[in-house]
Amino acid sequence: MGLLDDARNIQRKDPAARTVLEVILLYPGFHILVYHRLAHWLYQRGHFFLARWVSQRGRHKTGIEIHPGATIGRRLFIDHGMGIVFGETTEIGDNCTIYHGVTLGGTGKDTGKRHPTLGDNVLIGAGTKVLGPVYIGDNARVGAGSVVLKNLPANCTAVGVPAEVVRINNKAVNPADDLDQQDLPDLVAQRITALDQRVSQLEKAAQGDTPPTREQVTARSNRLMWPDSRTEPPGSES
Repeated sequence: MGLLDDARNIQRKDPAARTVLEVILLYPGFHILVYHRLAHWLYQRGHFFLARWVSQRGRHKTGIEIHPGATIGRRLFIDHGMGIVFGETTEIGDNCTIYHGVTLGGTGKDTGKRHPTLGDNVLIGAGTKVLGPVYIGDNARVGAGSVVLKNLPANCTAVGVPAEVVRINNKAVNPADDLDQQDLPDLVAQRITALDQRVSQLEKAAQGDTPPTREQVTARSNRLMWPDSRTEPPGSES
């Protein structure tokens, strides 16, 4: 039931998939799961060369590279899939959704656990890079194009470079099912707005509610330049 369950899950989530048979015959996101099941089975039994050969065949056929050592849970939905890379110690929970261009990679030449771990029901948007042995909690959503360098809590939405948590919903959600990559706040716009408000507050504190006249600006400048003299600069008297 494992692979058939995977195929049914893809057909359920992808509105373009009309039948399970279409998924089995035509979807690279399903084909790579077949390759990985065999490669991972060989890897666990010490047949590392054969395991790597199978995974590279899968990469050649689908454009998706999954190391034989990666651990993948049930009902993984890889949408489109081109350019996806999963490292050797990657762990993916159940019912996750991952879009094309995603990297679950390591950093440097570390040994041991050096790739990400995803909880259950996680959605990773297109082009996202998750680097190092970070943990992404259950029901988390990572916006497209983000770079994740640190752990993310459960039930959160993260976006940006580097990714920051911008929303935490105390009620359990399931972003891997709703497949929504657009319901994300604009961090840059929020910070520009906050900066504009701050500048406005500083201007108001410095000049009051109305802009100063030219004479007031001149007098203030003179006081700053010649604090010990009169309002007019030295030598201005006739």
